[in-house]
Amino acid sequence: MFTIALYLYSLLHLLSSTAATTPPYTPTDYFLLNCGSSSSAVSLDGRSWDSDANSKFSPSNIGTTSSPSTATQLDPSVTEIPFLTARIFTSNFTYTFPVSSGPKFIRLYFYPANYTNSILDRSKYYFSVTAANYTLLSNFSAFLTVSALVPQQSSLVKEYILNVRDIQKLDITFNPSPNSYAFINGIEVVSIPNNFYIKGDRIPFLGIQQPVYIQQSAYFDNNTALETLYRLNVGGNDVSVNDDTGMYRTWHQDEPYIYGAAIGSVPHLEVPIRYTNETPNYTAPATVYTTARTMGQDPNINLRYNLTWIFTVDSGFWYLARLHFCEFQPEVTKENERIFSVYMNNQTADQEVDVIRLSGGKGIPVFKDYVLSVPPVDGLQTKVDLWLAMHPNVNSKPAYADAILNGLEIFKLNQSNGSLAGPNPEYVPVPGKQNSKTLLVFALAGGVIGGVFLISVIGFLIFRHRRRVRDSGASVVKSNSTKTNASSLPSEGLCRRFSLAEIQSMTNNFDDELVIGSGGFGKVYKGLIDGEETTVAIKRLNSMSKQGAHEFWTEIEMLSKLRHNNLVSLIGYCEEGDEMILVYEYIENGTLANHLYKINTSGNICHISWKQRLNICIGVARGLDYLHTSTQQGVIHRDMKTTNILLDKAWVAKISDFGLCKMGITSDFGTHVSTDIKGTFGYLDPEYFMTRRLTKKSDVYAFGVVLFEVLCGRPAVDMRLEEEQCSLALWAQHCIKKKKLGQIIDPSMRDQISPHCLKVFAKIANKCLNSNPNGRPTMADVVVSLECALAAQDQQGYTSRC
Repeated sequence: MFTIALYLYSLLHLLSSTAATTPPYTPTDYFLLNCGSSSSAVSLDGRSWDSDANSKFSPSNIGTTSSPSTATQLDPSVTEIPFLTARIFTSNFTYTFPVSSGPKFIRLYFYPANYTNSILDRSKYYFSVTAANYTLLSNFSAFLTVSALVPQQSSLVKEYILNVRDIQKLDITFNPSPNSYAFINGIEVVSIPNNFYIKGDRIPFLGIQQPVYIQQSAYFDNNTALETLYRLNVGGNDVSVNDDTGMYRTWHQDEPYIYGAAIGSVPHLEVPIRYTNETPNYTAPATVYTTARTMGQDPNINLRYNLTWIFTVDSGFWYLARLHFCEFQPEVTKENERIFSVYMNNQTADQEVDVIRLSGGKGIPVFKDYVLSVPPVDGLQTKVDLWLAMHPNVNSKPAYADAILNGLEIFKLNQSNGSLAGPNPEYVPVPGKQNSKTLLVFALAGGVIGGVFLISVIGFLIFRHRRRVRDSGASVVKSNSTKTNASSLPSEGLCRRFSLAEIQSMTNNFDDELVIGSGGFGKVYKGLIDGEETTVAIKRLNSMSKQGAHEFWTEIEMLSKLRHNNLVSLIGYCEEGDEMILVYEYIENGTLANHLYKINTSGNICHISWKQRLNICIGVARGLDYLHTSTQQGVIHRDMKTTNILLDKAWVAKISDFGLCKMGITSDFGTHVSTDIKGTFGYLDPEYFMTRRLTKKSDVYAFGVVLFEVLCGRPAVDMRLEEEQCSLALWAQHCIKKKKLGQIIDPSMRDQISPHCLKVFAKIANKCLNSNPNGRPTMADVVVSLECALAAQDQQGYTSRC
C-alpha cells in the first residue's frame, strides 16, 4: 500500500505543479467560403460558411468567368456543406481575401463529382492553383488524388501554410488546364501564431550529410511555404476541427499507416497536461498527449522489431516532420527510463530520445522537428514512400526497452521556384474477384543492423500488394469492420435503427437550442419520438471525425444485451454516412456530479439529502452487480465515475457510458483481462494502473471513490487543494486511519448522518479502495453493506433534508 500511495502522491505532486500557461489561441483572420452557393449556411460542425455568389472576396466578372453548380449525387460520407455546391471556372479566376500580415492556413475543399451545368466527367477536371506567388497545385486532378487516398475517402481537403507580407491581401487563383475546367467547393483561411511551424532554432537536417545541424532560419524563413500531408493523433481517435486548439485542424488516426502486423500498444490515460512556453497549449490538443503508441511490454519482442509507419510523399522535395511526445504512463517517471532512436528513410534522425529529459517531467508535452530530403527518382518526380521508424536505444541502458510517439505532423516544403505541386497519382482500378489472391500469413525475417530493421522481401511484397489494393479505393479493413458490427447488432425489437432524416427531425436539424450536454464523444440533444410522446437523449459523434467509433459499437452491443432499472436504456442508434448517433431514454436530473459539487446556472450547488445519496449509491451498486453477474463472464464498466451516473425524475440512479466496457474472464486460467489502460484519472485501480490487469474489482475500486465523493461532496481529484489532499481516495483513507473522517464530510450533510450509518458507509467505501484487489468486496457485498447503512440511518430516526 505504501508503494502505491507513494506513487500516486508523486504523480499528484507532479500534476499540481505550477506550469507556464498561455491563453487560448484566437485567429486574427478567419474566413469560410462556400463556393457555388447562393446563400450562407452552417455546416454540421457548427461553422458558418459565406456564399461566394455576391461576396466581396469574388471578382466583379464572376458571372462571365465561372458558374455555380451542384453535385448530381452526394456520397453518404460527404457533408453537404461545403461539398454539395461548387464553382466551376472556365478561365483564370481569383478570390481576394483582406488579411493581416503573418502566417495563414489555407484549406481547399474538393469533392470530385459530376456537376450540373458541366459537360465534363468528374475525371476530366485538370487545373492549377496559385496563392501569394506560390504554386500550390499544377495540372491537378482531384479525382485521381481522391482515388488513391488511404483510408478511402470521397472528398479531400488540401491544407497549406503561407506567410502573408504587409500587402494586406491574399490572392488565390484557379487556372484551368488547356481544354479543361477548374472547380472548388470551399475555401478556408485561418491565421496561425507567428513562429509556430517555421521556427528559428536548430533542428536535425537529414539527406545530405548525417547528422548535420543547421540554423533553420538560414534555409527556411518566412519565405517558405508548406503543405500539410499528414497530421496524426498517434494511438488515439480522430480529433475534429472543433476539438482542436483554435486553428481548426483535423487529427487523424495513425493505424492505416502502421507497417505490417507490429502495431505495438496504445496506452491512454486521462491525466492533466502541463503546457509550457516552449510547447504552448495551442500546439496540439490535450487528447493527442494523453494517447500514444508504444512498442509493448515485452523487451525481448521490442528489441527484434522497429515500430514503423509508412507515408506516401512526392519525390524531389524537402519535408518537415514534427514528432509530438509526452510521457504519461505510470511506469516512466524520470530520465533514462525510456530512451529510443528515430529513423527516417533508413537514416538516423535522432540517436537518443528521452522524453522526460526533453520535456522536464511527466505530463509535459514536447515536440521535435526534423527536416529531410526525398530526392527525385531517376531525375523524375513520382510518388514514393517515406519511412518513420523507432527502436529502443539499449546502449543508453534505459529501464525499459521501448519507444513512444503521441502525435505526428508531416509537411512538404516548397521548391526554390515556389512550387509545392507534385504529380497526380496513377489511377489503379479496383481489382475484381477474379484478380484477387489469397494472402498467406508470413513471417518477418530480419534483425537490427545499424539500428535499422531489415524486413524480408516476401513480407514487403505482400505489404505492397495490400497497400496497392487500399490505394485503388478498396476499403478492405472498413468492409470487414462493418460486416462484423452488423452481424453482432441486435434485432429491431431490442434496439431500433433510426434514419438520419428521423434524427434530424427529432433535433430540428441538430439545433444548438436543444443541446443538453457535451463531452469527448460529441453533443447530446433533447428530442421527441413516437409522435412526440417519448422524450429521448440523442448523443451525436463529433462530425467529420471517427472519435469514439469503437466505443459507439461497444455501447450498442453492450446495452442491447443488458436491461436493468439502474442502467440507462439504449433505445436505438443511427449509422449513416459519417454520422454515428445513439438514442437513449431521457434522464431528467442530469449527472450525480452536478448535484454533488458542480455549480448550477443560478450560482448555487444543487445539494441532495443524505438519504437520497444513500439510495443513489445502492442503485448504482445494484447496477454494477448486475453487470458483473448477468453473464457467465460478466461485464466490466471500466469508467465508473459520478459524471457517468444519471438521475431520473424520481432520483433513481442510472449507470451510463458503456463505450469502454470489457467482457470479463472467469475460467480455469484466470479472472483478469490484459488490456491497455483506459479510464479517468482519480478513479483508476492502482493494480490495473501498474499491471494492466483489468478485473471486476477495478470497478469496485472506482465505486469506492464514488462513495467518498458522495460523502465528501468534492471531486475525485481537486488540484486547488494542498498536495496531500488532491487525491480524494488517498485523503479519505488517511483521515479514516487517523480517525478524522468528520473533517472531510460534506458540511451540508454533517447533521443528517447517524453515527452508525457513517461508520458502516465509511467502512465499506474504505474496503473498496483496498490496494489488493482480493481484499475488496464484490458488488453484491457492497449492496448488502449499503442497505445496512440505510437501515442504520432509518433506525436512529434521522430525517432527510431536501
